[in-house]
Amino acid sequence: MPTWDDVVAIGTALPEVEVSTSYRTPSLKVRGKGFARLRTEAEGGLVLMCQLDEKEALLASGDPAFYTTPHYDGYGAILVDLTKIGRDQLVELIEDAWREKAPARLRAAFDGRAPA
Repeated sequence: MPTWDDVVAIGTALPEVEVSTSYRTPSLKVRGKGFARLRTEAEGGLVLMCQLDEKEALLASGDPAFYTTPHYDGYGAILVDLTKIGRDQLVELIEDAWREKAPARLRAAFDGRAPA
């Protein structure tokens, strides 16, 4: 079962990620833009930035690791239950969330290609 420490280890392996806070909760940011946040609210969970179509697909999958709340309706963020997700899938989702907020040049450098 992954923990916030695992999220930090995965996230900080990506370029220019810093451990920070957002809404007085632990978060990860790339160049000052948050892409992951540990919720301390009643429902808990990990907030990861994503495209709305990806969020809809994750929710439609029926996988109990993914959920949302009315606060996040229409917003490009998925809530993840860390007690119900595998590490490999978490790694993929964290990288996707990083890509949502990382500048194009940083993504291109990470991918080893010239910026568009």
